Amino acid sequence: MYREFLTPDDEEIYEATGQWPDADESGARVLTLHDEAGQSVSFSYDAVGRSVRIRWVNDQGVEMLDVFREGATRLSFNSGNSARGISIDFHTGECAGTLEIQVTPRISVSDRLLFQ
Repeated sequence: MYREFLTPDDEEIYEATGQWPDADESGARVLTLHDEAGQSVSFSYDAVGRSVRIRWVNDQGVEMLDVFREGATRLSFNSGNSARGISIDFHTGECAGTLEIQVTPRISVSDRLLFQ
């Protein structure tokens, strides 16, 4: 069964992150966010393709993580006084889960995808 990928509009993303998302050559929306230690996370999403990609690069330019996943159903951004992050829900038929990216104060990634 097809599920729509619900994404916030660009203004909501700007309010949560302080950045406007760019578009890449395929039309996917892209954000590059930095933590306090100089690391960066490049986050891109394609609402039509229901896909996301996360690339985490440390402060020395070394790629720490590169994840591409399809089956996204909901994207949200959270922003508080001391933390900022991204949450993506997935549903792929037999499996469902959440991928969470904390950007500040330090980048961390938490992923859960479980059989239903």
